[in-house]
Amino acid sequence: MKAARVLKALGPIDALSAVRDPMLRWMLAMPVLLGLAVRWGLPPVGRWLELRFQVSIAEYYPLLGSFLSVTAPTIYGAVIGFLLLEQRDDGTLTALQVTPLTARGYAVWRIAGPMLGSVVGGLVALRLAGIPGPGFPGQLLAAVAAAPLAPAWALFLPAFAANKVQGFALIKAAGVLNWPPLIAWFVPMGTRRLFGLCPTYWPVEVYWELAAGRSALLPLVVGSLYIGATVFLLLRRFERVSRG
Repeated sequence: MKAARVLKALGPIDALSAVRDPMLRWMLAMPVLLGLAVRWGLPPVGRWLELRFQVSIAEYYPLLGSFLSVTAPTIYGAVIGFLLLEQRDDGTLTALQVTPLTARGYAVWRIAGPMLGSVVGGLVALRLAGIPGPGFPGQLLAAVAAAPLAPAWALFLPAFAANKVQGFALIKAAGVLNWPPLIAWFVPMGTRRLFGLCPTYWPVEVYWELAAGRSALLPLVVGSLYIGATVFLLLRRFERVSRG
């Protein structure tokens, strides 16, 4: 019960910390802004490309939709990661060690929040964008498949960065993980899954399969297990760093 009260108290603190930071406020709104940008910007850009270069962007709708589906977990995970770094810098994590809440309990709190926010944010971005593809059930499943990326990003920053300055550098360097799924789109179907060594690939394939009207069970299961194992390893490292 004491741990539950501690967790309940952390919610308003997290919300205030995120809203108080201008950068984090923009990051929280980014999935909505991207969805609106695609909805309003894609039609004129598509018409211009077709008239100027005779290129149709319709065949790239699944690629764009898959990008939107993983945007929310990437951004919301980074927000939580920066909050963890900030709270470690100001001694909050050390103070929590004398409360009934363990480092693992605190991390679980951090995992559940961004996952839920990512499902909502990813679904909203896809609905706002209005890209032809899977309907509401498929979009919801794609958002759920991408949600585990949020705790992976959230734990990645405090697991390997000592402070927010290092966190900024690390998140920029880790942006390379967004490239394998984009490259995979342009390779033959039979060799795409070689890119599955990158955790960000599997939620993207889930969207592609759903957009094509095929079963997404295999990438959904493999991706959930793979990203789940990644989160577990990052959680272990986070605990070691927090104790140290």
